[in-house]
Amino acid sequence: MTTPPFSRTFSVRRYGPDLGIWGRLTARDSVVRKLDWILLLSCLVLSLMGSVLVFSATRNRTELNKNDEYFFFVHHLLNTAIGVALAAGTIWLGHRTLRGAVPILFGISVVLAVLVLTPLGATINGSRSWLAIPGGFSLQPAEFTKITITLGMAMILAARVDAGDRPHPDHRTVFQALGLAAIPVAVILLMPDLGSVMVLGAIILGVLLSSGCSNRWILGLLGTGVVGCLAIWQLGLLDAYQIARFAAFANPSLDPAGVGYNTNQARIAIGGGGLTGSGLFHGSQTTGQFVPEQQTDFIFTVAGEELGFLGAGLIIFLLGVVLWRACRIARETGELYGTIVAAGIIAWFAFQAFENIGMTLGIMPVTGLPLPFVSYGGTSMFAVWIAIGLLQSIRVQRPVSASR
Repeated sequence: MTTPPFSRTFSVRRYGPDLGIWGRLTARDSVVRKLDWILLLSCLVLSLMGSVLVFSATRNRTELNKNDEYFFFVHHLLNTAIGVALAAGTIWLGHRTLRGAVPILFGISVVLAVLVLTPLGATINGSRSWLAIPGGFSLQPAEFTKITITLGMAMILAARVDAGDRPHPDHRTVFQALGLAAIPVAVILLMPDLGSVMVLGAIILGVLLSSGCSNRWILGLLGTGVVGCLAIWQLGLLDAYQIARFAAFANPSLDPAGVGYNTNQARIAIGGGGLTGSGLFHGSQTTGQFVPEQQTDFIFTVAGEELGFLGAGLIIFLLGVVLWRACRIARETGELYGTIVAAGIIAWFAFQAFENIGMTLGIMPVTGLPLPFVSYGGTSMFAVWIAIGLLQSIRVQRPVSASR
């Protein structure tokens, strides 16, 4: 029996020349060996720590857990398992294969974000950034735009450089990449989801810095960001709750029982943990439900109170390990496309983690940004694990000369 042409093409593309079953098994085994296991294990530990912290924050919240103290714990583990599966699928497909599908993926993410502005959009915690799905589920499209904006800009900026036509992106190419990025940024700004816009801004900056483009574009982007923030403030595009959050950040003593309540209670919880914490499930602020949204935006306060400086420091250390391994992958890949994708993910994780932890400590304004891998939330968990799959794919598919 002859092998169908498609099967032969698939075998050659995925594993090289068709060497039979043993050749395919050996190829798969080599992929497993090439994975960055330090990166993978760090992310798994963060997610497992998050499941325990989420359980501590929600086991007594009968109004949220539907009288099932393990509801959020089980769902967090399920979200993690789905995220790991998505990462495995991303590695199997490969970032180079996804490169050809970027226009389709980018279009889908933008359409989903636009649907939030329609009656299908749902408002949660004052932010209309969710898409209601039949069956009681919800989706936050802004999380997926963090991936597609990284892939889209990388595809444009690296096209001629990887082809050998230019040593670095020219002005026209950079302008096209920024034009692409402006579409989801504008849509998300209309929600308005200021936290996600800030993350997208960090991603765009990281992508440009890694692309080798002219420094004038970097300075211009920073200047545009400052002017844009002033314009948003002056034109009154922010909702009342967002203005109140910035006011509370500028003046922590402002309305401690109102807009400043979250940050004040968060600092009390973290400060009360001391060096080793009060012990799991024994935090007075957590057990007493004094910190709002503790399973999502303020999950770090559970670690600070119940695990103390050592436990909270472990989370920061593991996040640092993730960024370190991602930086190594970005540095060692032999193509600009892979470098830019890795750099965009680094900027995403670094800024979002700093913003989330910073707002619990009072050094950053409060935004609805989850702590990567730790906070409860399906869409966020899926997005960060897809990003890990992209990083692993870049490492696995790097040229032999680059790995050496």
